[in-house]
Amino acid sequence: MTIMSLALVLASLLALSRAPAVSGQVEQENRYLCTAVPLGKDPSCPLQPASVSSGTSQEEELRNTVMQLRETILQQKETIVNQLGTIKELTYKLSRCESASSDDSGSWRNSKDTMDDVPRDPNETIDGLGKTMQSLKDRLQNLEQQQMRANLSGASFPNELRDLLQRRLGDLESQLLKKVNELEEEKSQLYNETAAHRQRTENTLNSLMNRISDLEKGNTGFRSPEDFKLSLPLRTNYLFGRVKKSLPEMYAFTVCMWLKSSASPGIGTPFSYGVPGQANEIVLIEWGNNPMELLINDKVAQLPLSLSDGRWHHICITWTTRDGLWEAYQDGQKLGSGENLAPWHPIKPDGVLILGQEQDMVGGRFDATQAFVGELSHFNIWDRVLRPIDISNIANCSSYMPGNVVAWADSDVEVFGGASKWPLELCEDRLFDN
Repeated sequence: MTIMSLALVLASLLALSRAPAVSGQVEQENRYLCTAVPLGKDPSCPLQPASVSSGTSQEEELRNTVMQLRETILQQKETIVNQLGTIKELTYKLSRCESASSDDSGSWRNSKDTMDDVPRDPNETIDGLGKTMQSLKDRLQNLEQQQMRANLSGASFPNELRDLLQRRLGDLESQLLKKVNELEEEKSQLYNETAAHRQRTENTLNSLMNRISDLEKGNTGFRSPEDFKLSLPLRTNYLFGRVKKSLPEMYAFTVCMWLKSSASPGIGTPFSYGVPGQANEIVLIEWGNNPMELLINDKVAQLPLSLSDGRWHHICITWTTRDGLWEAYQDGQKLGSGENLAPWHPIKPDGVLILGQEQDMVGGRFDATQAFVGELSHFNIWDRVLRPIDISNIANCSSYMPGNVVAWADSDVEVFGGASKWPLELCEDRLFDN
């Protein structure tokens, strides 16, 4: 029964019930009844009035019917209004979901025109869509319950609405599953990219650490332990080499080495030996425009050496505590000698031997202006004064004599700050330079 039919029945019943019926006055008041007159009969002919003995019960029954119909109409109206609101809300949400899924970027990160209630985080997105779907399921269950009540009361319920809601809900579930799969795939891809990036970073760091370790420890694989050179290319206060061995107490010594430097002014400090209480126990230095100097116990002797022509040179320095006698050799030739350099002073033991820097305190506090710039090799120390013929033979590459106190060996020299060790064929390089 439609709403219009129900309204017409209600109007007819109300018209029929307009006759007054007041308790206690039924017998005294007149009643006017409409009587149907058959065709061919005289309208003025009195007809037998209809029986009104059951008028009161009929009126009561009509009132109950009217009330039931009115209640049914109100329920139907409320149900239809709720259903229209639900359909409108679902249609609006679905259109927003569809606009979000058809975004050109295809990613939730750049979706500024999608639903406002969709969060930016993927987990929150899934939770929000799940809550929306649960709300729709609750609404569908409510509508099914309303249908059951309507069926019990004999009223009709539009099945088309339920089918529409089920289709909408199915579409939303499909979109939710698709979104979950996309987020899982994106999460997996992001994890793989992060793992690969982490692996590349670790490989780069390991390679860098190995390179630094090689620079600090020096290159290995030299043809022999002494065939290498120490390279100090920059004038800084952090590039240097350190001899692992210390010196014993000595009353004489000979220090020999090969040097190559073109630094100006002054080649710097090829080596320094410091002990507790005396940082300048033994120092060889050419600083600024000063000549080469030998310091023993902070006492100074100037040496007639010239080493700043960019070629390899062999130098040897001898000293004895007796009268402080010293001698200076360059390329096998004695160029100078003297005496009274820290006489009767024994060289103290257990100090630190540094290559390339001058020590202002034992083992440190270097000055960049006094740093050696160039290459150094075959640094050896003996605890005696070598004969001139021995020094000449070493300089002419006719013999090799390792020091009995400090011998030039790869395993005994550490490098720091970017100093490095490289293979060297010393005599061949010297002949090539000459």
